[in-house]
Amino acid sequence: MTFKFKAIDHVQLAAPKGSEDQARKFFIEILGFEEIEKPEELKKRGGAWFQFGNCQIHVGIEEPFVPARKAHPAFEMENIEGLKQHLSSSGVNFIEDDKLPGANRIYVHDPFGNRIELLEWITG
Repeated sequence: MTFKFKAIDHVQLAAPKGSEDQARKFFIEILGFEEIEKPEELKKRGGAWFQFGNCQIHVGIEEPFVPARKAHPAFEMENIEGLKQHLSSSGVNFIEDDKLPGANRIYVHDPFGNRIELLEWITG
């Protein structure tokens, strides 16, 4: 082959119209992402973009909206126990899952019902 994949540039999650402030509260205040500027031409579509490291989440407006309950992004974490405490103290429910050998993982749902996997690989 003459081509190769390099990395995931971003993950798109859908949200209902007018939900940008809810997305900001969840991704910035709860999960600690930073909001990044959308290109001018794309701003008129609504939504918001967030980033940590080299990973971006693009929250796009979709009408009619249906949350992704099974399909999901998965993010590798450091100190997932600290994240669990933070989520609990912020009133964000999560589901613990022990079905992936070697991983401590949980699932959360964004304010719109989209599933997000968060995991930390257990070493040693």
